[in-house]
Amino acid sequence: MTTIFEKSKWKFLEDRREKMIDYKKIRRDLHQIPELGFQEYETQKYLLNFIRSLPQDRLEIKTWKTGIFVRVRGRVGNRLIAYRTDIDGLPLTEETGLPYQSRHQGRMHACGHDIHMTVALGALSKLTKEPINDDALFIFQPAEEGPGGARPMLDSNIFKEWRPDVIFALHIAPEYPVGTIAAKPGLLFANTSELFIDLVGKGGHAAYPHRTNDMVIAATQLISGLQTIVSRNIDPLDSVVVTIGKLTAGTVQNVIAEKARLEGTIRTLSPESMIKVKERIEKLVNGIETGFACKATIDYGANYYQVYNDEKLVSEFMDIIKKYTDIHFVTCHEAMTGEDFGYFLKEIPGFMFWLGAGSEYGLHSSKLSPDEACIEIGIKSVNTYFQQIGNN
Repeated sequence: MTTIFEKSKWKFLEDRREKMIDYKKIRRDLHQIPELGFQEYETQKYLLNFIRSLPQDRLEIKTWKTGIFVRVRGRVGNRLIAYRTDIDGLPLTEETGLPYQSRHQGRMHACGHDIHMTVALGALSKLTKEPINDDALFIFQPAEEGPGGARPMLDSNIFKEWRPDVIFALHIAPEYPVGTIAAKPGLLFANTSELFIDLVGKGGHAAYPHRTNDMVIAATQLISGLQTIVSRNIDPLDSVVVTIGKLTAGTVQNVIAEKARLEGTIRTLSPESMIKVKERIEKLVNGIETGFACKATIDYGANYYQVYNDEKLVSEFMDIIKKYTDIHFVTCHEAMTGEDFGYFLKEIPGFMFWLGAGSEYGLHSSKLSPDEACIEIGIKSVNTYFQQIGNN
């Protein structure tokens, strides 16, 4: 029989071990090894090494591609509450000048996923020592930045076996100071779609333009046409963004371009507007094909469903944070950012919230440098919610 003294001693040792975990070092380790979607092999290995260092009596670990599922058995196990983090990086060359900057050339954690993972590990560590009544599920999801890991993870046999009743997640917000979190009921993030358009005409010598079909001219005409979608085809009270971020055409200065490629994104606040925008894009592209006697193909790449917060759950989260912590809570506005966490929320009640990270530079910047003090705030937010909702 375990005595009160032995229980106190065990809790003291566990608390001491928790204090010895250097989450700043974990974040910096992860920051140095960013990997693209479904290539997160080194990241997965690092995460598994940490997870397997925790007390294992309540844990069940399963891997899926480069992702990880970790189930924490609760004292009763009536419900399953899930927390999801993304784990991939971006194809950017880091310019922070930090001593622990990326060791992978042309790869960077420029969207805060290194912070997200560290918060998840911290919350998981606490739950192994302070189990709740309900079961908990930690989802380490690959390929959020592309080609999209949420949808195939949802369709996996592991997820079908461990389908949660509630799911939540966070994302760093460089514009908010550390010590602040933000959320709102309803729509938080937009519907997004990648956009790739390839044009193929007839190239030739720059001295004989009349014998060619110039795809530089076709591409610029198409770009101008695409910009009319928002101003002339969408209700002014709706919000839509169509961006062409990259144009590639031609091979050398004295050859008229045979090929051109446009790369961009579409962002809308409703699924219906996304359908309308794509229909209009296809009509414009068809017009370019006819007008310039060329061949055009459209690829919408990765499509992310809107992040729509469950009103009851996010309101409950707000109340918990205000009542049980000293974290400053802000009710925010919806944003045109995209997140494939929206696919989870399409099927399972839940929410996402912003974690203030106090950085001068924004998401997807090669100079993004979140204040690491936000890690503690993130762990506290996630753990507090687990402890309150999971012990009802």
